[in-house]
Amino acid sequence: MLPTVTKNLLIINVIVWLAQFVLLRRGGIDLTQQFGLHFPFSDNFRIYQPITYMFLHDPYSFSHVFFNMFAVFMFGRTLEQVWGPKRFLTYYLITGIGAGLVQIIVMYLRVSAVVPADMFYAVNTVTVGASGAVFGILLAFGMLFPNAQLFIIPFPFPIKAKWFVIGYGLVELIFGVSNRIGDNVAHFAHLGGMLFGIFMILYWRKKDRSHGRYY
Repeated sequence: MLPTVTKNLLIINVIVWLAQFVLLRRGGIDLTQQFGLHFPFSDNFRIYQPITYMFLHDPYSFSHVFFNMFAVFMFGRTLEQVWGPKRFLTYYLITGIGAGLVQIIVMYLRVSAVVPADMFYAVNTVTVGASGAVFGILLAFGMLFPNAQLFIIPFPFPIKAKWFVIGYGLVELIFGVSNRIGDNVAHFAHLGGMLFGIFMILYWRKKDRSHGRYY
């Protein structure tokens, strides 16, 4: 049995992805442009997009939604069992929103360098996906269960959760800073999800200890 929030997140994300695919293929309606996260200086930006973008994925990429939801299934259910549904949902939403905000800030910093190519990129780029919240989930799992043994393909040996999270974060930082041409992955959004996750967990730990609760 899946915990309630984890189960509903899986259902919602899959249904939305199917709706994106069907509407785009059958009617030419692109939900990504309406509900994906646009740069605030873009004419397509809407105030609700920092929330809605995390429930959309690339309509032509099943792997995009599959691997994000697989991570929610694998690690999210454990966090929900430890934290409870309310705290887990709050964490998921805030890390997802935080990831989007970090992505916008990074885009703004690139645009402020007065590079025409970056201005074109920022205004015409749309961000979608639950990856920011997923990286927040990975960060939380690594902090709550640092010595849990994970088997990661293609490595033939187990890796402790804390080293997996640290290593994954460093890889995202390297790719984000390198800003390679043709790389359409929002690496800084991933790091933003982790960053907001750290802040929330440290805040909750301090709050819980003041009330005599520990995790």
